[in-house]
Amino acid sequence: MDDLHLLDASSAVLLRQLLDAGVVRLIGTVRSGQTVGDAVDALTGGDRIHRIDLNTFSNDQVEVVLETALGAAIGRRTLRDLCSASGGNVLYLRELVIGALQSKKLACDGEIWELAENTVSATPKLTELVSARLETASEDSRDLMELLALCEPLPLLDAESKVSLESLTHLEDTGVIRVTASRRRTAISLAHPLYGEVLRSHLSALRRRQLLLEQVERTQTYGARRREDPLHIATWLLAATGTADPVQLLQAASLARHAHDFAQVDALLQALPLESHTFDSCRLHGEALAQWLGQWQRGETLLAEAESRARTDYERIAAASLHSWTLFWMGARTAEAMQVHSRAAREITDPQCQLLLKMNEGSMHTFSGRPIQGMTLLEDLEESPPQDQFAMEVWAFAALCRTAALTFTGRSHEAITWGNHAYDSYPATADQVYGVHPVAQLNTLALALTDAGQLDEARRTCERAVATGVAARVPATWVWVALIRGRLEWMAGDAPSARHWYAEVIAQCHAHQLLRPLQLAYGGLAAAASVLGDQEAAQKALDAAESAPPSETFTGEEKLGQAWLLATQGNLAESRSVLRTAARQAHDAGHKTSEILLLTDVARLGAAREVADRIGRLARTSDGPYSSARAHLAAALAADDHDLLQSAATKLEAIGSHLLAAEAATAAATAWRRDGHPRRATAATNLAHQCMTHCSGVLTPLLRTAETAHSLTPRERDIALLAASGTPSKDIASAMHLSVRTVDNHLQRAYTKLGVTTRRELSEILSLRS
Repeated sequence: MDDLHLLDASSAVLLRQLLDAGVVRLIGTVRSGQTVGDAVDALTGGDRIHRIDLNTFSNDQVEVVLETALGAAIGRRTLRDLCSASGGNVLYLRELVIGALQSKKLACDGEIWELAENTVSATPKLTELVSARLETASEDSRDLMELLALCEPLPLLDAESKVSLESLTHLEDTGVIRVTASRRRTAISLAHPLYGEVLRSHLSALRRRQLLLEQVERTQTYGARRREDPLHIATWLLAATGTADPVQLLQAASLARHAHDFAQVDALLQALPLESHTFDSCRLHGEALAQWLGQWQRGETLLAEAESRARTDYERIAAASLHSWTLFWMGARTAEAMQVHSRAAREITDPQCQLLLKMNEGSMHTFSGRPIQGMTLLEDLEESPPQDQFAMEVWAFAALCRTAALTFTGRSHEAITWGNHAYDSYPATADQVYGVHPVAQLNTLALALTDAGQLDEARRTCERAVATGVAARVPATWVWVALIRGRLEWMAGDAPSARHWYAEVIAQCHAHQLLRPLQLAYGGLAAAASVLGDQEAAQKALDAAESAPPSETFTGEEKLGQAWLLATQGNLAESRSVLRTAARQAHDAGHKTSEILLLTDVARLGAAREVADRIGRLARTSDGPYSSARAHLAAALAADDHDLLQSAATKLEAIGSHLLAAEAATAAATAWRRDGHPRRATAATNLAHQCMTHCSGVLTPLLRTAETAHSLTPRERDIALLAASGTPSKDIASAMHLSVRTVDNHLQRAYTKLGVTTRRELSEILSLRS
């Protein structure tokens, strides 16, 4: 029975008698803060009554509930919005989700559930529930609640001008308002975010205008002494009358930027008359739209206007940097970004501004497939950020890009040292900086930790960055750490997690019009789906990747999806060809870490002898145990040596690269068994199984063929895998540039070695998925 506190006395007495007689078992609810009568109090008391107090759900609990109910992963931004709107109240959460599903504002793309941006709203039923909750407030408190719905938080003095201290105490006791104290200031706000939405929905336009103008007058009467008062006054005037003084709007927009309220910056500056726009207003508005609100096309137009209005070298560098950043990072329009940079370089003569341009150029080179050029420009970056605010923002971008450049070029130990230094240095002096959030430094630090083989520490760093980035509403920052996290989980072998994070990136890129990470995310999603046996999802991701602009960032790694789909379809030769081409691109770009990753996959897919020496040379010029462990794996696979394979598995397991460790251990078990060491083979198999507990649902060619195909030659194995997947001999011959007779001869020898006579039996013994 819901709402026991509403029971009349007679019903409560009857229920108590039935309980005492053992006739019924009662499960009932009482809402917090509700007054109950003596009869209901007697009903809910006694030794036989078990009481459970339900607290609001934490974010983690909300995530579990939503993913269980919806049957798929929930996006981090969507989780944040629903947690914020519901306040952790499960009843409110349920209604919000039902309403969003019915209005199709909450949808799943097949991978992840996402809510359309800024669309959390109350349903009619939820409005009724909240309205009933607010009815506990006295009638004389209505004015205050309506004012709070429009202007919260309010100073205590303003609240006392509306109601008595006794009424305020009652509102706080019943959970309608929240009172917070900071130093000498006490502020009043509504206790739940939905209360304001429901109260505003009942306000007429004239009533809104009256309340807002009264609050403006009240604030001005007190002298508008607080720092945020100009922002509030301009915002209230704009909401009440549709206009405000241009000077007030500009001042308010600057304060909104300081408060990270970029939606308010947009609203205020949209109201600014055309003739009142300045260089500063165009730059401020363009930055808010492009970097924070996911509207980079609108922002880019305003930044181009700011660039045309620039009159000093400082203004030119400020406009050009923001403009080029927007084109480069948001729109993936590298050539245009470089043109903006070059134009500024021709016009700027101030040495300090020229240095800032150099850092900006180095940042773009680093993430557009030219890390060596980027490192050259960023090598002498000062260790401490400058004091000037804009110069500090350029330094921050350059600092995180320097971490990446060091990582890409194989200097991961230096990258970790520098990345920690940049993160520790920047936040301490960055309380006035908004263009680059301090958490952005964690992104490339996590990247460095990953490629150094410190996967657990990289994962913890990613968690910090995602949590901070989502809470601070900085999509352009946390989308990149989600991409880095997806890459980390792929390298660890946790394909389900990698798939989830890549899906997060794709959803957020579409929501915020971020184009640069898209191709990499689609490729990563395709790779993860492939090794999980979901070839349909992998192909869908690859099809979508074709319309995405070139990623350039992790040179060659965008081809992982194509390669692994081919591999899981049994076409190992073509898969290796794709990976070799991608590795050459990484080599030409100077991307050592990507080249090692790609060549390791070539080794895993049956061509270790071809690439082992090159991986070894790369590992000797790269920092960290991960590079040397992968070189060890390639050499062990090339030699087919049980001791080398066993030690490679141990090294990779210690790093946390569980899938590579499982493959090495599986190959070791096969080699031990072949050479007559069954006990050692069993130990290696146990290690493989232990590692595979971290790689749920993953199946790779090396895992499925090591036990059954150790006697096959590389060509026999390639042909057997293609045949087992249903590829006709004619198509195999075409793909491998052989005659049909040669294919059939190799296939017949494979049948003999494996003790099978048909392709169906071949498919079963190789454990191929349909």
